Amino acid sequence: MLKNKVAIITGGTRGIGFAIAQAFLKNGAKVAVLGSRKETVDNALSKLKSENSSWEVMGLYPDLTDYSAVEAAFKTISEKFGGIDILVNNAGISAREPIEAYEPDAFKKIMDLNVTAVFNGCKAAVPFMKEKGGSIINTSSMVAKFGQQSGVGYPASKFAVNGLTQSLARELGKYNIRVNAVAPGVTRTDMVASLPEEMVARVAAGIPLGRVGEPEEVANAFLFLASDMASYISGAILAVDGATVN
Repeated sequence: MLKNKVAIITGGTRGIGFAIAQAFLKNGAKVAVLGSRKETVDNALSKLKSENSSWEVMGLYPDLTDYSAVEAAFKTISEKFGGIDILVNNAGISAREPIEAYEPDAFKKIMDLNVTAVFNGCKAAVPFMKEKGGSIINTSSMVAKFGQQSGVGYPASKFAVNGLTQSLARELGKYNIRVNAVAPGVTRTDMVASLPEEMVARVAAGIPLGRVGEPEEVANAFLFLASDMASYISGAILAVDGATVN
């Protein structure tokens, strides 16, 4: 589905991002995995190469909140792989603090990584995509629809991601650059996998499909939106949450 396409995945070293990298590589893409530290990037590359040594994959660890660093990383990737066709802005952090305990610095940190870094990625990708088009896919969340009971910075950041997505879809359509978002529900990432089974069962009970999602299921939504099968889809916020209700 992505043969000879070049894809960048931020937050691609574990969880949903790593599953996206696997899905894209299995479907013929050349992939650049971006992570927060050299150690995590090297570990992800080792796992991917051990799965299939012929996959074309590289890794970098720029500061995503620094536009110059993101721009330089994208230039390096384009020089190595011959362009940039797909960008997945997946890196992000969550929050659970009640407002009384929520430090302003913590709020700024989540907005910097969850919003500013998405803006930086989109801005850096556009010059590489303007000539032949491309696909930008941002990671939103079900909390951008429902909110959450504490940690207001996280849903606020994901509402902002939705706004970036829908606005840029309108702005960049003239270049045949599609901009969409995937909004996962509760997914069996490392954090969820470490929870007691009874807690996971309680969470699953509130999901109409009766279970939490798997990273591969979320990755399939990114694969679809990145591919030509979604060639007339832009500005969409695709929920992958088992019909989760508030």
